[in-house]
Amino acid sequence: MKSIGVVNYSSKPLSVELQEIERPVAGDDDVIMQVEAVSVCGSDLHQWHGTNSWAVNYPVVLGHEFCGVIAELGKNVKAAGKWKEGDRVVTETAAVIDADSPMSRIGKYNLDPSRKGFGYGVNGGMTRYAKVASRLLHRVPQNISFEFAAMTEPCAVAYSSTIAPGFIKPGDRIVVLGPGPIGVLAVAMARLAGAEVALVGLEKDRNRLNIAKAYGCEVIIGDATEWAKTVDGLGADGVVDAAGVSASLKHALEVVRPDGWISKVGWGPQPLDFSLDPLVAKNVTLRGTFSHNWPMWERVLRLLATEKLDLKPVLGGVFPIEQWQSAFEKMQSGEILKSVIKPA
Repeated sequence: MKSIGVVNYSSKPLSVELQEIERPVAGDDDVIMQVEAVSVCGSDLHQWHGTNSWAVNYPVVLGHEFCGVIAELGKNVKAAGKWKEGDRVVTETAAVIDADSPMSRIGKYNLDPSRKGFGYGVNGGMTRYAKVASRLLHRVPQNISFEFAAMTEPCAVAYSSTIAPGFIKPGDRIVVLGPGPIGVLAVAMARLAGAEVALVGLEKDRNRLNIAKAYGCEVIIGDATEWAKTVDGLGADGVVDAAGVSASLKHALEVVRPDGWISKVGWGPQPLDFSLDPLVAKNVTLRGTFSHNWPMWERVLRLLATEKLDLKPVLGGVFPIEQWQSAFEKMQSGEILKSVIKPA
């Protein structure tokens, strides 16, 4: 049985097209998911334009933010009895890991050096059927639509960069740099933790900044220094750097207060061209944050199920798979924050 999929077939720019995809075969510990919704990520756009800084196993079906229903169970999964056909599920992204690696053994399999993710390491979810290891699955509560469930992964990224480190306290003042989907969701998470938040972008980001106002944040074009130093002149308690450039770290160091923290979640392949002395002089904690793990996903799904986290402002449009390019273009232009593709 074949279905169509959005395939990245080369490192050359614009090497993405619809191709026929064979239905995958389940291994003993896998399920076959009938994909109902897949959210577009900025990494999908980078691979579309050939600007990714990570290795890709070409050709590969794009998409790592996806959910659906179980269509088939592998032998061991069926015997375990935890899952059944028809269950509503969403999958984590760490498709391939070494379960015996030191990081996996302490539950931080997202940091396993051999990790391969959907959409670049193995085939992802922008097709009708996807093979998923059962260890990756989470149940989707009935009151969460597939369109919103598909965005569990970027919510988990935002959770990982804001709440998981344990830095934020109610009443803190937090600056978020970069109004892309992760930046806006980081705003939402910081607000849930009781912080005052300012989201910083450029003039070209005005539409995204306006969308983010739904989460009760201040929006700033350009320089956040004045807002950060309003209370006592020292700066913001913390900064979430969700911008996709290395230079944003310089501004983060300028606006953070002494003994504050910076959580860097945005990728930026450019080399730094400024001194890190302020990091030392201010005694700042700089923390990289990559991916997520099981408890983060469970907490995000609880936030969605209880409607404490509202994704309506983030979801900009739902597109049939044949209109994948329109879904990509509308996100890239900043017209919308998140596109969701329906493979059916």
